[in-house]
Amino acid sequence: MKHRIVTAAQMKEIEQAGDAHGLSYLQMMENAGMAAYAELQKQFPHPGRLLVVCGKGNNGGDGFVIARAAAKDGWSVTVLLAEGEPKTADAIRNFERLHSLPVHICADGSILETQRFDAAVDALYGTGFHGELRPSGLAACGLMRRLHKSGAFVLAVDLPSGINTDTGEVAEGAAHADLTVTFDSYKPLHIAEASAPLCGKIVCADIGIRDEWHPEF
Repeated sequence: MKHRIVTAAQMKEIEQAGDAHGLSYLQMMENAGMAAYAELQKQFPHPGRLLVVCGKGNNGGDGFVIARAAAKDGWSVTVLLAEGEPKTADAIRNFERLHSLPVHICADGSILETQRFDAAVDALYGTGFHGELRPSGLAACGLMRRLHKSGAFVLAVDLPSGINTDTGEVAEGAAHADLTVTFDSYKPLHIAEASAPLCGKIVCADIGIRDEWHPEF
């Protein structure tokens, strides 16, 4: 287990170093999504109903990987495109991989309000989030909070949406998680007084970036 704590900018450098050594960003996304899904499996020995809330960036791409793995394992999977279709190349690629699977794609979170889910994955905003939640993000986080209160298990990818990675500042309406799976290194928000309680249990997963590739911070 690595106990290194890095900022969002430093994590970008670490990923760049991994890419330079032949570990593509697409493979990092695959590794991250599969690592998070493995943690979800530990909580649920048997498949159930899963909601994956995806943003339009690479955090959403990790969510698409989780959705694909879960659907192949027999989960009933709904993907909420909280801010529309993905915009980054690797996220688009993983979104397209869902099209051949029995995954329900939803663009309107309001129709999910009355549905029951055993688990929800928060793959809305990643380490680049700062400031306030936009209306679409606020609505998606609100949906996840309501599911959490009604007993759904919430897994956050890297961090609960609505938290500043470097300062731990929590935006109004931010998501709450039972389990946060972060990748390669911890981030300041995971130990900050304001934000750590929203993360639940924190697991730092290996995504294949070797220690000798790490830039020195």
